[in-house]
Amino acid sequence: MSKSTKKIGLITAPGYPKELGEKLNKQLPDLLSYYVEDRYDWDVKYMVDPLTGATEESSEVLRATLEKKSEEGWDFAVCMTDLPLFKGKRPIIAEAYEEGNVALISLPGLGSTPMFKRVRESILQLVNEMYYGSSEKDRKQAEERIQSKDNKHEDELKNKNSKRLIGKRGVDILSRIQRETPDDDESNIDVRFTVKSQISGALRLLTGMVRANRPWAMFPAFMKVIIIAFTTGAYALVFPTLWMLSDNYGVWRMFMLSISSILAMVGWIILAHKLWEKPNENRADYLRKLYNTATILTLLVTVTLYYFLLFLLFSVAVIAIIPMGMLESQLSGDVGYINYFYIAWTATSVSTIIGALGSALEKEEVVLSSTYGYRQQQRYKQIKEAEEEERNKQGNNGDREGTQILEKIK
Repeated sequence: MSKSTKKIGLITAPGYPKELGEKLNKQLPDLLSYYVEDRYDWDVKYMVDPLTGATEESSEVLRATLEKKSEEGWDFAVCMTDLPLFKGKRPIIAEAYEEGNVALISLPGLGSTPMFKRVRESILQLVNEMYYGSSEKDRKQAEERIQSKDNKHEDELKNKNSKRLIGKRGVDILSRIQRETPDDDESNIDVRFTVKSQISGALRLLTGMVRANRPWAMFPAFMKVIIIAFTTGAYALVFPTLWMLSDNYGVWRMFMLSISSILAMVGWIILAHKLWEKPNENRADYLRKLYNTATILTLLVTVTLYYFLLFLLFSVAVIAIIPMGMLESQLSGDVGYINYFYIAWTATSVSTIIGALGSALEKEEVVLSSTYGYRQQQRYKQIKEAEEEERNKQGNNGDREGTQILEKIK
């Protein structure tokens, strides 16, 4: 006897969440049978929709998800957004509306790692909540079912608690996820998961936002800057002045030079590509500050990677260009291979400041797409274009109907 089918839709915002959706589409059917109900075949679909990543209001996200669910004829729908969502000042990680069978996950609220496993467990828990209910009695029933199952998926699933969103890992012990059932005035929400502590919640949120910005995706835009910086530094290596500077600098000065060069690069990129979010009446001030902080941290990660790559290049160049005998003749005291290390370090910092700060990054679209403000502007634009296209279609249909009526009259 064939099983009936339950359809579940995953709605993702364009960009990073879409990649998660593609992976989950393959693994979820078997896990849903195990974790939720094995009497059904679970048919998992995903679609990309800019609305789920264009608004910071969770109620609007759920409303849009409910509309898509109705249009597609799904039994359940879960949307994943890369935007931070809040209840007061507490970050929202997930919400579910049982009557509508829709739920949302705010990816930044899950933190930075391991993202895929957390998202997968969150979806399973939310579907479980929607299927069985969120009351104490319903959760007890779901708990008994989960505990009665064998350990077939023990390696994949850390969470076998019917009230927990995800299994406990290191960061979740320090930053506890709190399950709450909202008051009656929130009739469209049955369960919500938030972070209990504002401080640990902010840290979790920021690391998650940096992860969503994908700093590694921005790195190819630095190729031109790396070439300019390396050329500048390699030219300076042939002169003893740089050798002497590195020999006379203390370690504290070397670190200060490194930090200054990295911060200068970050500041220049923000100014050159206009990445700083200015006060906007359409966006809350705390969100603007959060977006700017995430931009700075994202660029710090990217520029630090750039700095270490440049250091490796100079380490090779120093050994290839400067003979040990010449180095000994120019420097006083004991001279050894450690001097090569300090010369490469000095060249990296100096070339970053002198050779790279005046250069614009290649592939500006990649850089802009790694910031929240720009991504939202693009999504609002996509929504407006879709609405205009729909209005034009309706207008054209009306014109055709009018023409047909006139022809009949004639």
